[in-house]
Order: sequence, then structure tokens, then C-alpha cells
Amino acid sequence: MELNTLEAFLAVADSRSFSRAAEQLFLTQPAISKRIAALESQLDARLFDRVGRNIQLTEAGLALLPSARRVLAELAQTRTALRQLASGEIAGRLSLGTSHHIGLHRLPPVLRRFSAAHPGVELDLHFMDSEEACAAVERGELELAVVTLPESPYPKLETRELWPDPLAFVVGAEHPLAGRARIALEELATHPAIVPARGTVTRDILDKALLPRALRLKVALETNYLETIKMMVSVGLGWSMLPENMRGDELIALRCDELRLGRRLGMAQLRGRSLGNAARAFVDALLIAASDCGDSSATH
Repeated sequence: MELNTLEAFLAVADSRSFSRAAEQLFLTQPAISKRIAALESQLDARLFDRVGRNIQLTEAGLALLPSARRVLAELAQTRTALRQLASGEIAGRLSLGTSHHIGLHRLPPVLRRFSAAHPGVELDLHFMDSEEACAAVERGELELAVVTLPESPYPKLETRELWPDPLAFVVGAEHPLAGRARIALEELATHPAIVPARGTVTRDILDKALLPRALRLKVALETNYLETIKMMVSVGLGWSMLPENMRGDELIALRCDELRLGRRLGMAQLRGRSLGNAARAFVDALLIAASDCGDSSATH
């Protein structure tokens, strides 16, 4: 099926006239009729009924109409995107995944500046667990992800660290350990913990730290939402390990000299995939934001 036959079909369907469709497409009326006849032959179905001077869509024509509109609309969007790429214009759709923590604590100023500088970009922003975002980039569903970077690299992903994210053991002000200057991991493990769910990067970091000491957590609750963990720790339901920049005045950090833990926050893209103009501009915005924080970045 050729695109010019679909264009002729839509022109006739919209104008209800072969002659007006011919004028619209700068063709002769016999040329329009020939294209419609070719399309009807390919589909083995009559698309229009000619009743006197009136042109009406048949049932087959009505069935074809939405698909024809969709195909030509997608083609027009593709042509526009290709023109933008060729011209260097920063516009179009940018599909981006990020974690709730980064979306709340790192991205707002980046998004504000980026949107102001590039109003032609339509941000398609997805909030999800970092692991899900990386998998979506691997599948080609997202162009970029700004996430907690995995401890073990994904073979198909190219990652770049943007911000180091030190972690701290924290308790609420009323917790029995709140007044302690230092705490041993063995004692900490005897108290109920509120921790990220298994399979998350943050939980893996904690489990690996405890493994050599053969310590088992007394898990009171697991959740992927760090803000929820912070709230529950603040009201005294247990201790946890959270990014230091989340502590605020509600939580008290416990000093544990045995280890210093941290995460790496950064971006991930599919290795070998050429980024569009909007994605490249967003990467530049992220690098500027990381530089403004005084953080170094490394490519893996």
C-alpha cells in the first residue's frame, strides 16, 4: 500500500469530492480516481459510494479512515523529527525515567532550567524504581534514566555518575539509640529496622555491609519509598539507612565507625543508541547541575 493512495483517500473522505481532493493535492481528477481505484483493488473492497453528485464512505471506508489518519500523522511527526535533527533544533518528545528520590531532591532545578531554555521539548517523565528505569532504557522504551546507579553494571547500558550520595544510619529523636555518640553494627541489628525492599540498590548496599558480619536484620517494614521510610523513622518505628541529605531536623544520624556507605546517582542510556537533540541537551543540563554542586562525574 503506497502512502500517496492513503493521502488521496483522506482527501476524498474529508472533502466528499474527487474534484476538490484533486485541487487540494495539486493533481488531476483522473489521477485521484486512479489512486482510489488502486487502493480499492489492494484492499479488495469498495471505499466510496457515488450517489449522484454525492460521495459517501462505505463501511470499509469508515473502517480504514482512523488507521489512514494515524499512519499519515505518524509519518508527518517522523518527518518533523528528522528535520529537527538535521537542523539541530531542540524540540520534540523526550522520554525520561527517574526515581522518586531523585525526582524530589535532584531534578527540580534541572527541569526548571531545561524547560525554560527549551520550551519546544515535551517531557515524558516517568517516576519508577531505579531498577525498573534501567530495564526500560535497555528495552528502548526510555531514552534516558536518571537513577541510583546499579552496583553491578548493566552490559547494555552506558552510565555516568553525577552525584555521590552518602548514606547515614538514622533514628528518630525518641529512639533508644538517639543519644549514643557511636553505635556498633551488631547492636544496631538488634533493633527493628525500616528498610528499602529487597532488589533495590540501597537495600543491596546494606545487605552487603552486613553479610561479612553474619548479621540479620530485624525488619519491621520494607518499602521502596524513601520519604515513607523517613516519616516512619521520625515517629520512632525503627532505624534505617537513608541519604544524608534527607535527614533534616527530624532524624538523628548514628555514627558507625566500622563503615561508610554511599550510593552513586547518575544517568543511564542504551549503549550505542544515538541520542536525539532534546536528550543531548538534557544530558548537558545534568552535567552542568552536577558541576554546580561541585561533584565530579565518571563514565562507566
